[in-house]
Amino acid sequence: MITILKNEWSMWYRNKTLFFVSIIFMIFLVATNILSIFQIQKKQENQKLAHQHVRAQWESIKEMNPHGAAHYGSYLFKPLLPLNNFDDGISAVVGNVIRIEGHSQNDLTYSEASQSLAISKFGKLNPALLLQFFLPLCLIFLAFSSITNEREKGHIKLIVLQGVSYTRFLFSKALSIWIYSLLLLALSILFQLFFSAAQDNDAVSRLLLLFLSYGLFYYIIICLSIYFSASLKYNASALTASVAVWIMWVIFFPKIVNSLSEKVYPLPSRMEFSANMKADRSKGIDGHNPSEEREEALKKEVLKKYKVDSLSQLPINYGGLLMQADEDYGNKVWDKYFGNNYASFKKQKQFYQLSGFINPFASIQNISMASSSNDIYHHLIFVEKVEKYRRTFIKKLNDKMAYGGSKTGEWDWKVGNDFYKSVEDFKYPPTLLQVVLKNYLIDIISLLFWTAIVSLLLLFSKQKHL
Repeated sequence: MITILKNEWSMWYRNKTLFFVSIIFMIFLVATNILSIFQIQKKQENQKLAHQHVRAQWESIKEMNPHGAAHYGSYLFKPLLPLNNFDDGISAVVGNVIRIEGHSQNDLTYSEASQSLAISKFGKLNPALLLQFFLPLCLIFLAFSSITNEREKGHIKLIVLQGVSYTRFLFSKALSIWIYSLLLLALSILFQLFFSAAQDNDAVSRLLLLFLSYGLFYYIIICLSIYFSASLKYNASALTASVAVWIMWVIFFPKIVNSLSEKVYPLPSRMEFSANMKADRSKGIDGHNPSEEREEALKKEVLKKYKVDSLSQLPINYGGLLMQADEDYGNKVWDKYFGNNYASFKKQKQFYQLSGFINPFASIQNISMASSSNDIYHHLIFVEKVEKYRRTFIKKLNDKMAYGGSKTGEWDWKVGNDFYKSVEDFKYPPTLLQVVLKNYLIDIISLLFWTAIVSLLLLFSKQKHL
């Protein structure tokens, strides 16, 4: 086997075209990694400046009514990690900035896709794009003729007569190309590690997962191409079969599965979503608890608690209590509707993950996004933390309105700068890979399943067309 590997590599070295193409691809891969690292560093710098500016605006409020400040709101930023630009995942679509304010739960905005005409359906150029789309095609072109050429030259008969089993010969061919792919992959991973390790304590485990999963993915592609080369008589047939499978995996299956997942687990339109939430806010979640009745019940409860006959006799500001009560009820409505949407997102994601058993490309996509912190699970964890902070943020403002010294009806009452400075800033420690890894066991099992399938194909391949 070692002799076959050495012969294969020496042959590639003598092939000047392949040698120069490899060098060019490595330069391109290195350049893309460096560019992606510089891009994320620039984004981090811009985000830091934006955060400082937004926080300074909030802390510079001189005097303002607390509820007015709740409407004034603020902006929060999803922290950017060094590996975010390795694979854009869903971040290019969902954005990384969110506005927090009273009476409203918002989505992330300001995505790159919404601001750039240069982003195609394949996404912008980044290491994941090269490693998922272009390198596999290079491996196919290396593997598709590996057996048919040997057969045409009569080498296979000689090798078998010398005591090398046909199965070992096939695996040697596959292994020689696989080592080549791992070297290119390692080059990309090492660049990412060099720039990421200092900023992200989780970078090593994330990059290790990337290396192992991409390595399995390349093994699957190479072995399948070798199998076609061994099973089909002509180079053209082997190339056609390999490319046809690749096109199905990369283009058709993802679109078909995504369309099916949206039909099986549909989401409401934005207009329908907003209208239903608005109706539940006014009429009650169950349709039998309108806002007027809720307000009247709160009024009676507060008057009874303070043992007074009218709102003007209250020692507190009833307006602050009313605003917080509306906020608390709105939270229940948002939990219902946003919760339903998030549950549907997860079901669609799981549906797509299961497709990995017929399309390993889906599995490598999922693991790549997860390792780069740009998947749906990282996103939902961030959104959950933001909403928790928003509710605490707004409650503090409403409580200040209610118990800070103003009386009912004093909507022009204002609070000084010290109070706004005392409102704690949003802090979000990055989510560790181990927190979301359990959601990707399906993808890992899928890659292992395909690894076993293609290995069995080579193991039980018979000599043909000799």
